[in-house]
Order: sequence, then C-alpha cells, then structure tokens
Amino acid sequence: MEVMEKRESGSKAGAREYLTFRLGQEEYGIDILKVQEIRGYEKPTRIANAPHFIKGVVNLRGTIVPIVDMRLKFNCAKAEYDSFTVVIILSLRNRVVGIVVDSVSDVMELPSDSIQDAPEVDSVIDSDSVVGLGSLSDRMLILLDIEKLMSTMDMGLSSGD
Repeated sequence: MEVMEKRESGSKAGAREYLTFRLGQEEYGIDILKVQEIRGYEKPTRIANAPHFIKGVVNLRGTIVPIVDMRLKFNCAKAEYDSFTVVIILSLRNRVVGIVVDSVSDVMELPSDSIQDAPEVDSVIDSDSVVGLGSLSDRMLILLDIEKLMSTMDMGLSSGD
C-alpha cells in the first residue's frame, strides 16, 4: 500500500495536466487548472474600439466574459468558424476570459522531463508566455502560460491590480 501511494504522489508531483487545443496546424497546451469550461462558439457582442482579436463579450450566467480569438491574436492565416470551433472559458486570478480556438484535442499529463525550454525566436507570442515545448510520442505541444499571455498590455484586459 505504501509503495503505491508513493508512486502515485511521485508521478503527480513531477507531472502536470494540460488541455490541448489546435490553432491551424499547431497544437498548444494550457494548464488544466485554469480551465473553467469548454463551450461551443457563439457570436459575441462586439465592443467598440477593442483590439481586432477581441471578438466581443458574452454573458455567461450573469458574468460578462471577454472573448479573445487566439487565431487572430497569433496571426493565423485564417479564422473560420465551424462546428469544431470552441471557446475555452478560463478562470484567471479574479477574471474570467474566453479564448476561441479551432478545436480542443484532449487532456494530457506531461512529466516534467518531457518539457524542454522554448528556443529564443521572434514570434507573435510573447516569449514570457511560452512555458516550453512538451513532447509525448509523436506530438509536440507549445505550452503557454495563459495567465501571462492574457495579462499582456496589448490584450487590453488588465484587471487593474
């Protein structure tokens, strides 16, 4: 019994779970603990003078939630809305934000030894927002610190704290 408990706590301590999603051909991962729910895409109410990647807001059970289209934020070639397009509702500190992605893949547990530092390259993603690159068999994930990414100045979503 003790051996089993140690093995379970050992595997849990060194591994983290990530929700994986696709934007075009790329696959990304975000900490599953930041995810509140996953919803089908519904057209949000547009907000005047918002950055182009903020599609607007939706009312989610009485909470006004800004919706960020990650495909536009990351300058993907196209942002088409179809039956696979989903909104991931995130709970970030004291804010709720939705992100539009092409599709959600699954939840993956990645041991810390399967995560490498991201190379230093110019990118539309702020390098501070990339945790690293996760690899599991034939898949490569770009792991994002979604909280840092959503709080960058250009997002216009600062919480005022």
